[in-house]
Amino acid sequence: MALAHAATRWPQAQFIALGDRALLAGRAAQISAHWPAAPLQSSCVTVSHIPLAAPSQPGKLDAANGRYVLAVLDRAIDGALAGEFDAIVTAPLQKSTINEAGTPFTGHTEYLAQRTHTPRVVMMLAGTRGEHPLRVALATTHLPLKDVSAALTLDGLIDTLRIIHHDLRHHFGMAQPRIVVTGLNPHAGENGYLGREEIDVIAPALAAAVAQGIDARGPYPADTLFQPRYLNDADCVLAMFHDQGLPVLKYATFGQGINVTLGLPIVRTSVDHGTALDLAGTGRADAGSLMAAIDTAVSMAAHRRTMRDSRIA
Repeated sequence: MALAHAATRWPQAQFIALGDRALLAGRAAQISAHWPAAPLQSSCVTVSHIPLAAPSQPGKLDAANGRYVLAVLDRAIDGALAGEFDAIVTAPLQKSTINEAGTPFTGHTEYLAQRTHTPRVVMMLAGTRGEHPLRVALATTHLPLKDVSAALTLDGLIDTLRIIHHDLRHHFGMAQPRIVVTGLNPHAGENGYLGREEIDVIAPALAAAVAQGIDARGPYPADTLFQPRYLNDADCVLAMFHDQGLPVLKYATFGQGINVTLGLPIVRTSVDHGTALDLAGTGRADAGSLMAAIDTAVSMAAHRRTMRDSRIA
């Protein structure tokens, strides 16, 4: 369904589906009654064949295909780094299957950073609430809560703000992005009474970023930041940890939100949800987030190309 959407919405683009050709064709035929079009027959959609290691059944996990999943991802990364692909859109994957196949794996974001030799990347989820875009980036990602404070450093936050500022300009076409930043502690530390991270780390990082020409404001208490008074004037929220910012965004945008990895030398978008194994092969899965991820990848690639061409000129 997402490929049918892409072929209709972006007929001038060329979409390449990486995977096992027989698997994709079989699944398309299996749920064809639920599809509005036959995307694999479209002239702007082709399949680059990567054979499965073992037969696959809808909704059934099999560690025998764990390395196959990484092979598909590696092919996408290599193609994007070589300039063969303008962007990557990743579907959700089951981390446990890759780990059970003998390869340590914590997630797409970390793997993309490792494979592209990028020292710091930023996870940003995005969607819309009413007519307003909502973007939430994270200063830390998949960490136990007890480790978050130690992971927040002055240099790390400055780098994170610089990456957000750069990519919103170059990949989203914003001349001067406005970034609002949460505190870590309740009430943003309440002048040190509830914690000093705001005083010792977050506020100095914001001051340093502002001195570099970045429009970064805060730190604001996270429990009051997510309201129109602040969000209507902001292009992105930087939250300090995963479950501080993402529950709000997913509540407001789930099913239409997307995940973007900022800081990479390539464009990568993804969905904002997991694998939904119980829906595999039924034709009842909601493709809205994947459609939005494709739309954003096309838009980001176009902005990136425009910025590159303007530098060359």
